[in-house]
Amino acid sequence: MPEQIKKKRVLVVEDEKNIAMLLAYNLMQAGYGYDIAYDGEEGLKKALTGGFDLILLDLMLPKMDGFEVCRRIREKLATPIIIATARVEEVDKVMGLDIGADDYVTKPFPMNELMARIKANIRRSSNEVVSAPTLSADSIITIRGLVIDQSKYQVTRDGEPLELTKKEYELLTFMAKNPGTIYSREQLLEAVWGYEGFYGDTSSVDVTVSRLRAKLERDAGRPEYLFTKRGMGYYIK
Repeated sequence: MPEQIKKKRVLVVEDEKNIAMLLAYNLMQAGYGYDIAYDGEEGLKKALTGGFDLILLDLMLPKMDGFEVCRRIREKLATPIIIATARVEEVDKVMGLDIGADDYVTKPFPMNELMARIKANIRRSSNEVVSAPTLSADSIITIRGLVIDQSKYQVTRDGEPLELTKKEYELLTFMAKNPGTIYSREQLLEAVWGYEGFYGDTSSVDVTVSRLRAKLERDAGRPEYLFTKRGMGYYIK
């Protein structure tokens, strides 16, 4: 008999049981295995021991809030994390992405949009594990004092290391390979987030660009590297 393909598993960390069960039903219909945690402490414990392929995380949780759960998971694991929450404030999006979440969606979200993001993150993560990139002499990109060393996943500016999240690093590296090319938010969602043919909420792109610019530029108001073309998108100069 052919070897059975292992079902991908998603951990839902959500204290509202009706929402958790709705998510679980849609995950099951999409062919995923799942588990549910109803508070932050339980969610952290299951995330660190359950071998999940993705974690769907609310922020407003009893016992431990989602920010702390995300931070502590990211200290140990590279598992994709999607924050799904009713908190729509920009500062919450910034914080969530800055501590290592891969994406941030706000309730009420279209279920097909959320499922598309789950599928893309799991696929992208699986591809990264199976096929590590082959690096060559081109693995080092230099732009006016900015050095991206892809062999070490390290970025320095004038010799000083920059502390970037995984998504900030991926976004910078992608655009730096084609300086001068203007990328729309939708193109970046496809290329960096892996959302092929997906044109939903693009705010994660804007927040990630903003955080990257704050770390990259000496003066974010007078950028040297990362520019915006109004109405079109972003580019590295």
